[in-house]
This record gives sequence, structure tokens and C-alpha cells, in this order.
Amino acid sequence: MQGTAETTPAPRKNGVAPQVSDELAENMKHGWADTERQDLDPVPQAEHTARRRAALSARFPGERLVIPAGRLKTRSNDTEYPFRASVEYAYLTGDQTENGVLVLEPAGERGHDATLYLLPRSDRENGEFWLSGQGELWVGRRNSLTEAARLYGVPVKDVRTVPDVLREATGPVRVVRAHDAEVEKALADKVTAERDEELRVFLSEARLVKDAFEIAELTRACESTARGFEDVVRVLDRAEATSERYIEGTFFLRARVEGNDVGYGSICAAGPHATTLHWVRNDGPVRSGDLLLLDAGVETTELYTADVTRTLPVNGRFTDLQRKIYDAVYEAQEAGLAAVVPGAKFRDFHQAAQRVLTEKLVEWGLLEGPVERVLELGLQRRWTLHGTGHMLGMDVHDCAAARRESYVDGTLEPGMCLTVEPGLYFQPDDLTVPEEYRGIGVRIEDDVLVTEDGHRNLSDALPRRSYEVEAWMADLRG
Repeated sequence: MQGTAETTPAPRKNGVAPQVSDELAENMKHGWADTERQDLDPVPQAEHTARRRAALSARFPGERLVIPAGRLKTRSNDTEYPFRASVEYAYLTGDQTENGVLVLEPAGERGHDATLYLLPRSDRENGEFWLSGQGELWVGRRNSLTEAARLYGVPVKDVRTVPDVLREATGPVRVVRAHDAEVEKALADKVTAERDEELRVFLSEARLVKDAFEIAELTRACESTARGFEDVVRVLDRAEATSERYIEGTFFLRARVEGNDVGYGSICAAGPHATTLHWVRNDGPVRSGDLLLLDAGVETTELYTADVTRTLPVNGRFTDLQRKIYDAVYEAQEAGLAAVVPGAKFRDFHQAAQRVLTEKLVEWGLLEGPVERVLELGLQRRWTLHGTGHMLGMDVHDCAAARRESYVDGTLEPGMCLTVEPGLYFQPDDLTVPEEYRGIGVRIEDDVLVTEDGHRNLSDALPRRSYEVEAWMADLRG
């Protein structure tokens, strides 16, 4: 039979599903060069991911452990959000591709055998590479399974077999939930929420102390972030002519050029928007005489993010009141930084910063002392609002599933990386403060590594003292 009828469906494009002839379908099977790469070296963190998997194996002997990367999420109709692999999966493999699944199979005295399940190259014989909307012609070349094994240092198999593998699994199984519904469906009768949560908690606590690779990535993220802040200062005059979106876009350019993305939605809060803690609409005006609170971080290509805040006078000079409030926050941050030492309680730096801010609020007549009474009742929190810091890593709020005794009620150790970020926020409608305070928000935030003898400020390329900020801005703006 002549194959002239257009009977083979092609993927939708712009809402249209065209048909293709059998001749074209046959033609597309042939004439393609072999692009298999033979000279691949393991990814830079392969030795670290092997050690991390070994620690996980030791914690759960004799149990099958399943860690999925996650799947694409629909943004609208037939478009998807850019894929971001689950932290647990990327931490244990170094891979960042969608649909991947890491399975650790019990192996007796060896502990576990790790297998990485990934999508193979698109099939050219059946036309998948150009007829599927996720085929390589549409979304780009994938690594072959052989290439992936070289890159990640573990055996790799076709992920399309993983549901059957998991359904046939015997013995105790744990899975990291909320990333792959198909994986969870295959394991539905084999897992419990309580046991799976223990796996998630362990992987969260495993990231509390960073290894050398992670520290280097966080340092790189902070260096790029500092350059992003410099970019913003240089274009503040153009932001004044447009909106906070100009600031957001300027920083995003640096993040995409030097990293993977921003690590979280950038907070580009000018004027009274600075009093909204997570202002990410970034659609307001940027006015001379106001402050700009910029909270932003570059995420590296290996998915480690910085989290830095500076509060900047849009015109380059603080007013007297702005400077008074800013300097109070700076003093509080200095007190918090001084408390970041190995052996200190995690809460110590928060309490040190809160005391300084409380002393200032009492001194200014906004609260009635004594300071100890105010702290006991938490009255300063009307204007300080939030905690003074959090762990940092592959998540901007890293290690969030860790137990309280290991994290917020725990002790600082060398290798931990955290933020120190006190702030004061006087809401525009707060009638308990003088009118001139209303609408002023100030936060200063740095990323800090706990060392053997104290700490190292990874983001100290950016000035913090008010007069240093002014000099830095003047230099950048010529």
C-alpha cells in the first residue's frame, strides 16, 4: 500500500496537531550521525555523592531506598516550568534531569547497590525523537545510559522499567515522597508515611554540615551574587524610570549567566514595600529618597544558592533617620555574627541580634523598658518580625526537615552554613510609631560558614556599614 496518506500524528505546536506521511516518518529514521561520547569524565562531585550514598546506606541497612528527581510541572496548557530536580536526588547523584530515580538495593555485607534510572536517548526507529513533545528534537539531546553511568559513577538503567521493578520489590522499602506520583503509586502497598519521613529527615540532617564541594559552591554563589548587586546599583537610575522589575531583571541576568537561576524569588522592595518580608511582586516604583531592600541570591549550576540582603538608598545617600535605623540593624548583625562560633547554640545569634534591636527600640522611646521585660514578652517582634537566620545550601531554607534537637535547638559545628539577617520594619499604617518612621524597612543579611575557630562571612565582598555602602554606590555609579 502506498504510504501517501498523512496518518502519523506529530506533537502539538501552537495548539495544532499536524499529520505526517509514512514516507516522511520512514525518512526520519535514517541518516543520523552517531553522537555517542566516549571521553566523558565523572561529574566534579561524583566522589562526594558516593560518600553521601554510603552514609545513607549505613543508616538504613537491609532496606530498599527510593529517591526520585521529580517530573515536569505544567505552567499553562502545554508549557512546563523549567525543571528543578529534588534536592535529595541531586544531593545523592549529581544528576539534574527530570524523571530520574535513584534506587539503593540491599546487598548484604556490601550495604547497598545503587542504580540510577534515567530516560535513555530518544528512539529514532519509532520516531520518538521528533514525534514526542519531549523528544530530543524538541527539547534537546539527553545523555545515553552509558554516558550517564560514566558521568555519575553508578550503573544506569531505563527509568521506564522502574515501576515494574518497584512493584516486584520485597522487604522493607522507603521513598522520598512528593516528587513522583508514579513511583509512589508503584510502592503504595509497601511504604508508610512514618518510615518515609524518617528517610526525609535523615537526608535533611545529612546536609547540616557541608563538605568541601558544597562550601566551594556556596562561596561561588556568594561571589556571583555580589556581582549581581553591583549590576543593580549601576542601573538604579533606569529602575527609577521603570519599576522594581528592572532591578529584578538585572539581577536575574547575572544569575542566568553565571549560574543556573536565582535560588528563590528575588525581593526587590523599594520604599514601603521593604516592610513586606517576602515582597516578590516587584511591580512598584523606585523613587529617589527611598530605600531599596534587595534580597536575592544566585543559584549555581550545581544548585547551591546564596541568600544575601542589602538595604540601599536609591539616590546613594541615607537620610538621618534612615541611617539611624540602618546603623541599628548593622549593630544587631554585628552582635549576631559574633555569636556564630562552633559550640554555640543555634539560637544564640538570634538572641544576640534581638537584644541589640530591643535596646534601640527602648532608647528611641518606641517601647517602654526595661529591656529584659521587653525581651521576655517579645514586644520587639512588632518591628523585628522574623528569626535572624536559617541554614543555607541546595535549598535557600536548607535542612528544613531536620529535627528540632539537631537544628534550631542544636549546636553550631564547623561546616555549617547559615544566614545572619536581622531587620527592622515599620509598617506604613503603624500608628504606634512617629509618622517619619512609617514605611521604612531595613534588613542586612550575610551568608556565614562556621569554621574551626569562629566563622567566615562568605558574602563580605558587599559592604555593610552605612558610610561604606554610600562610598561603594558612588564608586559604582561614577
